Amino acid sequence: MTTSISAVHILVDDPDAALPFYRDALGLTVASEVANDGFRWITLTTASQPEIQVVLSQPHAGRSQEDGDTVAALLAKGELRPLHFSSDDLDATFERVAAAPGAEVLQEPTSQPWGARDAAVRDPAGNFLRIEQA
Repeated sequence: MTTSISAVHILVDDPDAALPFYRDALGLTVASEVANDGFRWITLTTASQPEIQVVLSQPHAGRSQEDGDTVAALLAKGELRPLHFSSDDLDATFERVAAAPGAEVLQEPTSQPWGARDAAVRDPAGNFLRIEQA
C-alpha cells in the first residue's frame, strides 16, 4: 500500500496577486482555475512533481462567514504555518521571487547550521515560505 500527498492548499486573499508569484516567480504551471459562488481556486503543479497539486484558495471559500473571517485574520497576521519548497537553483529562484510584486524578503540565501541552504520570503498574501536548495 502506498500513500502520498496529492494536494496542498495555500490560502490567499487575492488570487490575482498570488498567481504571478506562484506561476511566474516560483515557476509553477496552472493546471486549472475554477470559479464558484464568488470565489476562485487555482490549481498549479510543478514539472518535477506533476502529481502534487498546489491549490490557491481564498479564506472564505467553502467556509462559514465566521470561520472565513478567523482564517482571513490569521492570514493577514502572517500566522499560518510556513510552506517549504525546494529548487535546483536557489539563487536564481530567489532572484525571481524577491523581484515579484508583493513579495517580502525575510532571509537571503544562507547556509543553515542544520545543513540546508535556504531563503525565506512572504508571498503577496503574507504566507511564510522557505525555499531550499534541492
